[in-house]
Parts: sequence; C-alpha cells; structure tokens
Amino acid sequence: FNRRRGPTRGQDVHAVFQMDLRQAVEGAEVSIEVPDQGTVRVRIPPGADTGSVIRLPGKGGPGARGGPAGDLVIETEVKPHPLIRRDGLDLTLTLPVTLDEAYNGASIDVPTFDGTVVLKIPPRSQNGARLRLRGKGIERKSTRGDLFVELDVRMPDKADDKLGAALRDSAAADR
Repeated sequence: FNRRRGPTRGQDVHAVFQMDLRQAVEGAEVSIEVPDQGTVRVRIPPGADTGSVIRLPGKGGPGARGGPAGDLVIETEVKPHPLIRRDGLDLTLTLPVTLDEAYNGASIDVPTFDGTVVLKIPPRSQNGARLRLRGKGIERKSTRGDLFVELDVRMPDKADDKLGAALRDSAAADR
C-alpha cells in the first residue's frame, strides 16, 4: 500500500575505462560512449589507479515520470606498462646499464613522466640495486611518490679477451 507514485530517479550506468599508465599519471580528458546519452566527456584526475571510481551525477539512465537521471559511474583500469611497475604512488623502472657503468659509476639520463633526469650510479653497483629519485613518482593531490630505478647490469655481446683477462685477474685478487 505504500507505493510511490511520483517521479523516480534513473538507474546508475556503470562503465569501465581502460587507460595507459601515462594517462593515469598525468590525468586525461576522455570521451566515453554512454547508452541513451551519447558521448560524454570525462576528466580523469591525475594519479588515478585501477579501481578508482569517478561519479558524474545526472549522466546515467533517464528518470521515470520526470524524475532525475541516474549517475554515470566510471571505474578506471590501468593497463600494465612494458617497462614500469606501479606500487601505489611509487614507480619502479628497470634500467639496463653496462658493466662499465655499474663498476666505475656513471651519470646517465633516466626518462620520467616529467622529463629526463640525470641519475648518478655509484661505483661498483650490483645487478638489481635500487636507486631512488624522490618525488618523481605519481602525484595525487598534495602527495607525490618516488621513482625507483632498478639496475639491470648487461654483459657485452661480443667476446673481449682483455675484459676476460681483467675479470679473471680481479677474481684471483678477491681470493
């Protein structure tokens, strides 16, 4: 007996938007096709992550008997990046370095989403060493993560007798 007879609110419309890591880091304005609404422009804020939810009031399904429209609820899904892993606001980049750069130390250019920065590799760095670039991770509101650079020490592709002899001499000296 307690049935409502007035206008009723429309259904919420749910959508999933797949984006690349750069869009998630920098934010983006995208177009999403919504049934019964057409194309809707949506601003994805910087720092979005998989599972982030954006709600656009009144952009969902139409209301019945003149009622207000429902909301458009968008869930973001960030596609994996081939070189960078994400952990919250921190990023990890695996960076190939030469044996010379790892052993003698070097200053190398590292690409970030803010542009290239110079990273100093300490002498005798080991394979898998993690170096931190503070504040070069993902920014969300007033918080900013870090970029960790994981060293991937690569051996020369060609045989080099002098290098082989130097490495044997070094190994003998360590004993």
